[in-house]
Amino acid sequence: MPNSKPIAVIDIGSNSVRLVVYERLSRALTPVFNEKAMCGLGKSLASTGRLADEAIAQALRALRRFRRLAEQTGAVDLQVIATAAARDAENGAEFLTQAEAICGVPVELISGEREAHLSALGVISGIWKPDGMVGDLGGGSLELVEVSGHEVKPGLSLPLGGLRLRDASGKSLKKAEKLVREALDSADLPTGEMRDFYAVGGTWRALARMHMIQRGYPLHVMHGYVVPARDFVDFARNVQRADNDVLSGIEAVASERRPLLSYGAMVIEQIIRRLKPERVVMSALGVREGLLYERLSAEMRAHDPLLSAASELGTLRSRSPRHGAELMGWTDQLFALVDPGEDDDERRLRHAACLLADIGWRAHPDYRGEQSMSVIAHAAFIGIDHPGRAFLGLSAFYRHAGLVEDHLSPHIRELIGSRALQRARLLGAAMRVAYLISASMPGILPDVPIRTKDGYLILDLQRSGRGELASERVFNRLRALARLCGLQPE
Repeated sequence: MPNSKPIAVIDIGSNSVRLVVYERLSRALTPVFNEKAMCGLGKSLASTGRLADEAIAQALRALRRFRRLAEQTGAVDLQVIATAAARDAENGAEFLTQAEAICGVPVELISGEREAHLSALGVISGIWKPDGMVGDLGGGSLELVEVSGHEVKPGLSLPLGGLRLRDASGKSLKKAEKLVREALDSADLPTGEMRDFYAVGGTWRALARMHMIQRGYPLHVMHGYVVPARDFVDFARNVQRADNDVLSGIEAVASERRPLLSYGAMVIEQIIRRLKPERVVMSALGVREGLLYERLSAEMRAHDPLLSAASELGTLRSRSPRHGAELMGWTDQLFALVDPGEDDDERRLRHAACLLADIGWRAHPDYRGEQSMSVIAHAAFIGIDHPGRAFLGLSAFYRHAGLVEDHLSPHIRELIGSRALQRARLLGAAMRVAYLISASMPGILPDVPIRTKDGYLILDLQRSGRGELASERVFNRLRALARLCGLQPE
């Protein structure tokens, strides 16, 4: 992207130390480098009150590597934060002094309440109009905070991280469950019934990945993965009862994280039983992204993250980014006529699809549809759920491949309903007309109106003096579009 200045965040957690370098500070953050080191700073904190010497040495080695990597990426801004283990340990201050000397910048030791707030901001930055409870499970603590749209209520921090539970219970799941129940019973938890629970944290992401594998889910994208809460309770109980070696999907989980799966499953089961949410929604964004979202201006925060991301990808890969913006207006005109029931969420998805419609043009013509669909469905987009990803991908597929489905995997269609599928076909057919008369260049579509009259769908090339653009191929594509609208072409 033009004028990109990479920024980096190092997160010193109780279980892992992680470096993420982002392309630039923006509404739709794009990671360019991401690495973690499983140091286990908090693994003996509950029993000794201290960070283990071996864990400290491992963390400091990771920090030396991470600072050098951040410099190599050209990051102009480095922020370092530390959470539960460093703030609760007797020797936490001593460790942070060494960490600051290595990183060359101050380390922000964040409180449990601030950690909850930043986790909530991370969810707000990445999920469109969230409403419910955010839970961020780390190695040392669990943060819970309520969100509604852009509003964040005061949160709380509980000593229920996986490493801490394992240490405090002497590796007894029965004792750990008692600790979880007591902590949640004493917490002032609001009701979350019929709202969502947004799960943040590596252990919960690992559980969700196992759940994906067990159900044969077709889209292996963690952010926005949704599971009915009742189903996740049953799954969590099975994880607690089974031996790690025989759990289906366990091979997808890093070996150092496997011992914490049962504790993470126990915590989320007890939360669901108390809050009674309707769904569990996975968020790949948390404290780090919340930290950067906090730095944005109010104007930037108000931007739609999906449209921001789609615009950036269109800028990088399409022949003309301005053409994508013009396609939004041109399809506004068409859908107002043929789909008057389109709501705001459907409109933003259509606009995003327009911005992404031409990103596959450099591929071989026979594979543009498949490649565009794959790139879009698996892109690091935020502000979109999985059915929305399927809609965007299918729209691009139909735009390139036509309305035939010979090479279309049936699995992607499982993610969306019949109305969304029909809208994707309609949008793809409209794009096929638009790109043929514009040669993917800007300045044409605004002068070529599309309208309906007396049962006809009319593409008016004469009005703008572009009658030479008419051809049998254009008419055939217009006919395919008109057929979907229940109209005749002209």
